[in-house]
Amino acid sequence: MKLTILGGGGFRVPLVYGALLQDHAEGRVTHVVLHDLDPARLSAVTRVLAEQAAGVPDAPEVSATTDLDEALRGADFVFSAIRVGGLEGRANDERVALAEGVLGQETVGAGGIAYGLRTVPVAVDIARRVARLAPDAWVINFTNPAGLVTEAMSRHLGDRVIGICDSPVGLGRRIARVLGANPKEAWIDYVGLNHLGWVRGLRVAGRDELPRLLADPDLLGSFEEGKLFGVDWLRSLGAIPNEYLHYYYFNREAVRAYQQAEKTRGAFLHDQQARFYAEMRNPDAPAWKVWDQTRAEREATYMAENRETAGAGERDEDDLSGGYEKVALALMRAIARDERTTLILNVRNQRTLSVLDTDAVIEVPCLVDANGAHPVTVDPLPDHATGLVCAVKAVEREVLAAADSGSRATAVKAFALHPLVDSVNVARRLVEGYTEVHPGLTYLR
Repeated sequence: MKLTILGGGGFRVPLVYGALLQDHAEGRVTHVVLHDLDPARLSAVTRVLAEQAAGVPDAPEVSATTDLDEALRGADFVFSAIRVGGLEGRANDERVALAEGVLGQETVGAGGIAYGLRTVPVAVDIARRVARLAPDAWVINFTNPAGLVTEAMSRHLGDRVIGICDSPVGLGRRIARVLGANPKEAWIDYVGLNHLGWVRGLRVAGRDELPRLLADPDLLGSFEEGKLFGVDWLRSLGAIPNEYLHYYYFNREAVRAYQQAEKTRGAFLHDQQARFYAEMRNPDAPAWKVWDQTRAEREATYMAENRETAGAGERDEDDLSGGYEKVALALMRAIARDERTTLILNVRNQRTLSVLDTDAVIEVPCLVDANGAHPVTVDPLPDHATGLVCAVKAVEREVLAAADSGSRATAVKAFALHPLVDSVNVARRLVEGYTEVHPGLTYLR
């Protein structure tokens, strides 16, 4: 079985390959094709994978190419983890937004809109190529903003594109752990959009254990989200929000922390990964060791500004291992082998949330089998969550419209309508700022 990884020179590719190395069942991935526009990055990652596979019998064959059509042709699965504009683009997203006093985070607010505007046209081109060159392939999208990009691709691939994210998985795991439950045996009632969702229940053997957590202040304050949001606010919500909702609920504090930070997250990762790829130019460098040390630093500093604002302290060691690669592998297994499972995924709404249309991509538990991912029926969201979900989905639709039409006015509208952008004039200046620093936005006119 052939897996093509788009963004194959990306830093986190060894996580995916590591998951594949642990899979020895029949029908597993036997050939991994890495595609990237940067041959040096491809070379670096290929070296890491070779050391990673040393001594592993029947490790999947790895090849690399800069030719997109060659990479896609004959693929059974396509894993999309591209970063249009690179980490320099992410750093610029943050810088332009913060200069206007608004959030520039990669997927939330102004930064997420900018990232979406330059990513959607590329993702749509990929979707069209997949439909032509590998019509039977399943596309697993991790490219951010994951929900928005998945929806753009779904207009050309239908339900054969599925978005994944490790945030809901990590959140459910932390809640189950603090309740003394096995995450594999828990049903997580999670619903929303990507990076905008809430856990409203966690059922073990048919019993909802979340009320027990909410009723115990010591227990509730003992894990990441309790420290990040505060016990009182979680009890007021009656739910546990995805960590990215900290940018909404504590926006002023988050913006201030980012403005005062020595480096934004994008700038930090840009410099960190530049060092890694530079070191990989040394043929004697221990590729796997250097990569693993860089990964550990990356994970430990994740959302550091938010944790500092909330006084949440360091991340727990159990939360430093990522998880999206496990979701990707579980999804591929379920489809390729009809190993039925339940995963929280980004899929088309169908009739799951009545406040959104059937084509809107949402993030919910899905039953997965050989025919793909099927969202389960969920209870309606409370009014406060419904309002936020509908507002952000409306912004995503404006981003898609701007990317399709090239309309600068529609791009301004997308920024202006976002709950975290407080002025139409700010929205106009953001579009001006982003078009100046991003060659990928020259299509806006």
